[in-house]
Amino acid sequence: MPQGEGTVRLRPPNNRLDGRAVGWWRAQWALLTALPVVVLGVLGALIEPARLWLLLPAAVLAAAGSACAVLLPLWWFRTHRWEVTEDAVYVRTGVLWQEWRIAPMSRIQTVDTVRGPLEQLFRLATVTVTTASAKGAVKIEGLDHEVAAELAERLTRITQDTPGDAT
Repeated sequence: MPQGEGTVRLRPPNNRLDGRAVGWWRAQWALLTALPVVVLGVLGALIEPARLWLLLPAAVLAAAGSACAVLLPLWWFRTHRWEVTEDAVYVRTGVLWQEWRIAPMSRIQTVDTVRGPLEQLFRLATVTVTTASAKGAVKIEGLDHEVAAELAERLTRITQDTPGDAT
């Protein structure tokens, strides 16, 4: 297919996320796992007849959560990529089921930067690019907060200069 004006060339994105994203993902796993483990542990300590039936799942959940917190973020970091060109925003996520999202500049409606409490702790941010797609917004998570602010500014400038109605 010839490359003409307005054609977006599909290709893998080049940029990795910030390395602190690994710690951010690990903290999310730890928090997600800790609550049920603590609840099961407290109940196991308080309820004598059901102690084994509560502490055993707590131990299994703690072991599985710890393994996931150590291994999955490293795997995600190796596969998640993003890039912004003058023509489009490219994002590749997923490990087993990889998802590639390409948002042409002419389709972008809004650009948002979000920093939750845990992201702020790790000095990270998420850039959300909303398009007219039924699939939803394109998110670039795990960016350094300064890179995210510069990216949001750049995307806003590029989309203002790009002809099209973003629908």
